[in-house]
Amino acid sequence: MPSPESLPTLDDVDVKGKKVLLRVDFNSPVKNEELLDDSRIKAHVPTIKELLEKGAAVVVISHQGRPGEDDFVTLEPHAKKLSDALGQVVHFVDDVMGPEARRRIKALKPGEVLLLDNVRFLAEENINAPPEVQAKTYLVRRLAKLFDLYVNDAFATAHRSQPSVVGFPMVLPSVMGRVMEREVKALSKVFNPNVGPKVFVLGGGKVPDTLDIIENIVKNNVADRILTTGLVAEVFLVAKGIDIGEKNMAILEKKGLLGLIPKARKLLLSGAPIDTPVDFVTVDENDNVMVEPIGNIKGLIRDIGPVTIKSYGELMKNAKIIVMRGPAGVMEDPRFRKGTRELVRIALESDAFTIFGGGHLSAIIEEMGMRDKAGHVRTGGGALLAFLSGKELPALRALAISNEKFKIKTT
Repeated sequence: MPSPESLPTLDDVDVKGKKVLLRVDFNSPVKNEELLDDSRIKAHVPTIKELLEKGAAVVVISHQGRPGEDDFVTLEPHAKKLSDALGQVVHFVDDVMGPEARRRIKALKPGEVLLLDNVRFLAEENINAPPEVQAKTYLVRRLAKLFDLYVNDAFATAHRSQPSVVGFPMVLPSVMGRVMEREVKALSKVFNPNVGPKVFVLGGGKVPDTLDIIENIVKNNVADRILTTGLVAEVFLVAKGIDIGEKNMAILEKKGLLGLIPKARKLLLSGAPIDTPVDFVTVDENDNVMVEPIGNIKGLIRDIGPVTIKSYGELMKNAKIIVMRGPAGVMEDPRFRKGTRELVRIALESDAFTIFGGGHLSAIIEEMGMRDKAGHVRTGGGALLAFLSGKELPALRALAISNEKFKIKTT
């Protein structure tokens, strides 16, 4: 990944009197075509305000949902939410690159904002391809000539190689917006060898992805401790030869996770600093809640136990960076939220810079009223996953190519 210092930001360009295409991530929870949460919209307000205050005309482009899903809707409600958050009228056009959209873009004046409709209404936007190919799409060819500058403020889409993400930087001077800049700088701390100790707390249900993350951070000697929870922990316990009970083995088999045990065993044998729980909160066939130590587990695992919470807390308290991804238990049931809540609380009350990935952890932080203590919270998991797994982020590579081509950042 290009270093944050090498990528151009809003500090490197003069936007006065210029027409700016701003890619954001307004993708929000939707029910019956109504937005349930506008936090992602509000997150981009500082970038938009800065552009407007510096004299730019701003055209905003975003996606919402995927074709065929219930949240695949128009961005008209987003325009209203953005108007409220921004404190000024945000114009909306139910078009992306057609004649009406182009006419409205041409007519836009400095200090004004126009939101185009859902970019995924275009079939082109739903296909991943190299930047050079995406630069030739109709979306880029029709719109790029109407703009002076492209700004990418959507880190949550940075792992995608779609036209609105990587195509425009090939043909327009391009920089990071403030959200993107903040995300990249925060995550770059994870791989900074001068900052430590680093503790990773990894759980949740996406076990293959999490093993990829562990493999990468072990290969790069990044983590001082890797504390596992959830299904991830169960896989590592089996890899250690520990009996987790027939019921839990059946769950791993049903989810197709038994095939990951050799990979987990290889990581353990490499000497990776991987810790597993010593007790769990379980339920029996009568739905009675129990606390059981490893080696004597009869019930269905639902959360980490109190001894594990305490021992993990001790390992976290001296960390300088704590990365948490995925819940420790079955959070949908209030009886099994304690493990996740306690680990989040310990992280936030430590002196560490905290990075949280995934909607479950974000929800817990909000629920606990501790958002102001969180160093960095990510709710979009795909880009974070790709980053921690050591994969190149196409959006950042495209910005680096644009910088080389247009010589935006010279120092």
